[in-house]
Amino acid sequence: MRQRTAIVIGGGIGGLTAAVALERRGWSVTVLERAAALEPVGAGIGLAPNAQRALDTLGAGDAVRAMAAWQAAGEMRLPSGRRLARTDNAAAVRRFGDPVVVAHRADLIALLADRLPEGAARTGVTAALVEAGDPARDDRPARVRVTGDTGASGDGLRGGRGGEDDSLRAADRTADRPAARTSAPAATRTPELTAARTSELTADLVVAADGIHSAVRRAVFPGHPEPRYAGCTAWRFVVPAPARPYTAHETWGPGGLWGSFPLHDGRVYAYATATVPPGGRAPDDERAELLRRFGHWHHPVPALLAAVDPAAVLRNDVATAAAPPPAFHHGRVALLGDAVHPMAPHLGQGGCQAIEDAVVLAYEAAPDADLGAALAAYTRRRLPRTMYVVRRSERIARLSAVRSRPACALRAAAMALTARCAPDLALRNLDGIADWRPPAATYASGASGTRGTRAAVLPKENE
Repeated sequence: MRQRTAIVIGGGIGGLTAAVALERRGWSVTVLERAAALEPVGAGIGLAPNAQRALDTLGAGDAVRAMAAWQAAGEMRLPSGRRLARTDNAAAVRRFGDPVVVAHRADLIALLADRLPEGAARTGVTAALVEAGDPARDDRPARVRVTGDTGASGDGLRGGRGGEDDSLRAADRTADRPAARTSAPAATRTPELTAARTSELTADLVVAADGIHSAVRRAVFPGHPEPRYAGCTAWRFVVPAPARPYTAHETWGPGGLWGSFPLHDGRVYAYATATVPPGGRAPDDERAELLRRFGHWHHPVPALLAAVDPAAVLRNDVATAAAPPPAFHHGRVALLGDAVHPMAPHLGQGGCQAIEDAVVLAYEAAPDADLGAALAAYTRRRLPRTMYVVRRSERIARLSAVRSRPACALRAAAMALTARCAPDLALRNLDGIADWRPPAATYASGASGTRGTRAAVLPKENE
């Protein structure tokens, strides 16, 4: 049986997870990434138990659990420092079977990239979908135009009009395999180009993991509304831990919130959101903007702001899906992650849902499966669940946007009362989400799919 080929457009967390999962399933996979290296966009990422169990199917779940640093208390507070609710990772384990891990995106990118074959990721290239293809016809593969090809070639991806020498095929992959480490893998970088080259590639499957502003989504669903502004802007950065001890926390104030969580390497991931008009930028720098908005809040907020380089503060408007898409697939194209269901970050599920997407897609797309039926099943499994999480995230975002003093006082009273009557308030928001498990057949025979199941991996086909 001919080995099926897949092109993954986008080398972020969702794209790399899909590439690893499909490769383990027996596909020949090439990742096309516009950036010069597989470097993370962002600072930290929350990996709830649902994402960890999905990563178990790739043999990566325990490596993520080892990054758990939030072992003591975590609190919900007011800007004055008053505590509204308290929980810890032991409560998360009791409730969902695993902790909530806050990791640096670079660590997760390196973990996934290390599980790809040599040269599977091509960086410094742009990709555009030319033809979605027809899964019912062998003579109608998907076609992708690639600009920035260095000319490397091999089998696995069939060259189009550019000819054999212009194709990016999978066997002759020359990049060194990146070692596991805590920074983005430099070995996946494409050599500097002296001139842009364009080639046209064909594949049995294209996975669109090209983010919120997905060009592939616009190509396959041209009439679908673009993601809309969710009503808030987010800031993120990572700094060394302050000298004075602190407790992991998320603090809710008028029209915004702040979170400070430890990473396993001793640093702190800090994030904030505020209800502001879209498209704004600070007149001086974003650190100064954060100082104006949050500098008077309780410890460790002022200390973290004092430690951060203004250039290291990331600011992004938050977007959310304006409407459910018609499907998560079209022709031979599957969409995942922010490309098809962008969501507000208030439940910490954006990356988690992309990881779920990738694992379910690989589960459905067995090498000998009818691809049309597999993609339809992928849509059936993923569209209702992800739209549910999108709407849940929106509700939390609206709650965080409350500004007036009476409304904020009422919100705080409700949080405190709920925490007294039903402990683990923050975890309750993840009920029905963090307890998700991958399809049972994604696990190796005899594996239960629970924490510590190192055999819980996608079955490797055609070995």
